[in-house]
Amino acid sequence: MELDGAVMAALLDGDRAGASARAGVALTDFFLTDSALWLWRYRLGQIADDPAGARWCHRIAVCAPGGAVVGHGGFHGPPDDRGMVELGYAVDPAFRRRGYARATLVELLRRAAAEPAVSTVRASVRPDNAASLATIAGFGFTEVGELWDEVDGMETLYETQLFRSSETFTKR
Repeated sequence: MELDGAVMAALLDGDRAGASARAGVALTDFFLTDSALWLWRYRLGQIADDPAGARWCHRIAVCAPGGAVVGHGGFHGPPDDRGMVELGYAVDPAFRRRGYARATLVELLRRAAAEPAVSTVRASVRPDNAASLATIAGFGFTEVGELWDEVDGMETLYETQLFRSSETFTKR
């Protein structure tokens, strides 16, 4: 489920009830954390700068059985000149270690594979983030470098090539 700019704006205003009504699901306080608010502000800036790229910048709410929202995921922007998109996701601490990050990753890979302009998916992970490293393991990601992120510090870059077929994204 995509979160549009109006949902992000309501969250930035601290209006979780209004954001939930607009999204059609009950958003949790996880969507109002400092890091989430930074993300919504950043994404709204991206959308303002490049309205055509908005469909890449919107975040996807991940719903568990019964409709509980467990986190969000999406892409950092549209594909670059070489067909690469970078994904990102976060799971509410109350729902971690239940497979929701892996399920989000699978859906993001499917979404990327559905776009002809995308050939490569990147994930940037802090070297000490064992949970995220375990999540991307088995999906064909290989280390391609590192970068300094102003928010997260040193991150290792991983990329995987997409193959379009009836293949589903499971552990390899």
